[in-house]
Amino acid sequence: MDSKYEDLAAYFVQTPIDLFGVYRTMLGEGPHRGHKHEPTKKCALLVALRGEAEFAYDGISYMLHPGKAFLGGYNRHMEIIVHSQEFEYFLVHYMPAAPGHAVPALMFEVNELHIEMDAALLQMIEQLRKLSTGLGNIELLEKKTLFYRLVNKALLFERYQQNSDSQPMMEGTIEYIRRHYMEPITLESLAGQQGLKAKYFSYLFRKYTGIGPIDYLIKYRMNVAHELLMNEPFSVRDIARSVGYADAYYFSRLFKKHYGLSPTEVKRQESRNNPS
Repeated sequence: MDSKYEDLAAYFVQTPIDLFGVYRTMLGEGPHRGHKHEPTKKCALLVALRGEAEFAYDGISYMLHPGKAFLGGYNRHMEIIVHSQEFEYFLVHYMPAAPGHAVPALMFEVNELHIEMDAALLQMIEQLRKLSTGLGNIELLEKKTLFYRLVNKALLFERYQQNSDSQPMMEGTIEYIRRHYMEPITLESLAGQQGLKAKYFSYLFRKYTGIGPIDYLIKYRMNVAHELLMNEPFSVRDIARSVGYADAYYFSRLFKKHYGLSPTEVKRQESRNNPS
């Protein structure tokens, strides 16, 4: 079971985006039309800063207050009812950068997230607001970088909120894998370290990271192996052993499944690119 924050993270990793308007808005108490008659034409990151308001997307209500954020909401009819004397929020519009990138269902949804209201958040918001009218490429790059940092902050905090009880265990397991990836590791041994049954441990790990613990281990080993193939003059057999595989043939099959090229092909390409 993949968690929504992992799906959102995957979207932003895989899909280039363009940023449009950046706004910091204050609304008074009562109803506001929003996009009642015409649907929204952009996806949005919306962060509540002060007060409380009800956002109704196609008749479904969501409450927004400090510590809450929305992502998505593309092509939706939306109305706002402010329940406090004033409601202040921060908004960034974005869309997939290339015409060929269709807007996925995830961006039509109103994805509710928790976000930590700290000094770092307010600083990022202020910096984004100041860059909202920047035209130079350096300024545009900085604006996009800040937007990604803001999204990442929200997704990290949402992951923490949904996994607060298991987070120390999962982070401990991740650190163990990074330190001991070259050793024999099984699902049962990882679960046993945390005093859990393998099936339940695997469920918690997948919920936290988006993939199973053994898949995580394999991907980590393959990433280390790729770095060694690109930068060190070791044989494929030696690299296989260094990342935990005594069988070089089995290692090569896993590597090709992961990267689409065999270890030998990667070494050959790197040798052509960097002749001695």
